[in-house]
Amino acid sequence: MALNYIWIFFFLSAFIIGLVRLIFFGDTEVFPAMMNSTFEMAKTGFEISLGLTGVLTLWMGIMKIGEKGGVVAVFARLLGPFFNKLFPELGKNHPAYGPIMMNIAANMLNLDNAATPVGLQAMKEMQESNPHKERASNAQIMFLVLNASGLTIIPVSIMVYRAQLGAANPSDIFIPILIATFFSTLAGLISVAIYQKINLFDKVILAYLGGLSAFVIALIWWFSTLEKEMVTQISGIASNVILFSVIISFIIMGVIRKVNVYDAFIDGAKEGFGTAIKIIPYLIAILVATGVFRESGAMEWMVSGFTWVFNTVGINADFTPALPTAFMKPLSGSGARGMMVDAMTQYGADSFIGRAVCTIQGSADTTFYILAVYFGSVGIKNTRYAVVCGLIADFVGITAAILMAYLFFY
Repeated sequence: MALNYIWIFFFLSAFIIGLVRLIFFGDTEVFPAMMNSTFEMAKTGFEISLGLTGVLTLWMGIMKIGEKGGVVAVFARLLGPFFNKLFPELGKNHPAYGPIMMNIAANMLNLDNAATPVGLQAMKEMQESNPHKERASNAQIMFLVLNASGLTIIPVSIMVYRAQLGAANPSDIFIPILIATFFSTLAGLISVAIYQKINLFDKVILAYLGGLSAFVIALIWWFSTLEKEMVTQISGIASNVILFSVIISFIIMGVIRKVNVYDAFIDGAKEGFGTAIKIIPYLIAILVATGVFRESGAMEWMVSGFTWVFNTVGINADFTPALPTAFMKPLSGSGARGMMVDAMTQYGADSFIGRAVCTIQGSADTTFYILAVYFGSVGIKNTRYAVVCGLIADFVGITAAILMAYLFFY
């Protein structure tokens, strides 16, 4: 239902703003640009889905090997107490726990290609036990919001963009991003817990969250002692070693349990191909809506309005050129990435705005993209409060990113 209203809002607001620009400003290019964006975004949506096909086929095949090899049971034993508190309706030893953990780990390492397939596998496993197939379950909402909050330990891709655009120290945004995305994740978890009446002061939850906080602090300290070249090199090598080690460990466990790993892979791969095809209409729908909203000029008008408001109330508005990235981040990952690059090109990679947009880009994930793809893959139409909690996480993450940019770079 939430997606329905958002979709209508994007189109109607874009149409109204387009009419205003045409009638009052004589802008004859606005409607051609908006129509072109519908075709371009539809093409982009299909190309993204097509590109996901191979990766989905691979990783769902690997996950099937892991499932039959007992990896899910291992993850359930290690993280069972914590997930039993966050996902009480799943109970113990649910098959979704394995891919949930793999998805969170892949997001932490900025491994987008690995995170999406296992995330979709987690949604599918949770859908199996969802009594209302078109309505998001509590567990699915908790997972989606944690996913959308985008906890990232190593923002490799952002550091690569900064290096390409001439930043003197491409990794100088590492600590600000880690702090901002940690706030985003906590905000998302707390907001969902309030809706679902989960006791966050439970000793098990506090123990796991405290341990994670200690690990993040230790990791921040360790990376802060390294040279920028070492940070990029170590994070890149570690990401790929960990990812390939997962594949090998799944295969070895399958062999130990005398599973026909090849047949298991083929069974999972077939499911991956079908999932990729199912995603296409949902993905195109949200991308086309965000495309016309952007081309109508609505985003630019919003930034100008916020700049005026902040200046009026006496708040430093030097960060407002970074707002297009902030506004686009929940809507389109590629769109936000493009705006980040454009801001760094215009203002300089080492400028306050250049660093601010990078911190914003790494503060959270793309809520509406994740919502459309993950819920769309299992046919869920009623998303309940998932959008609200996802946007709370986005807002807190982006706000923290702006504050961190002022603290570290202003």
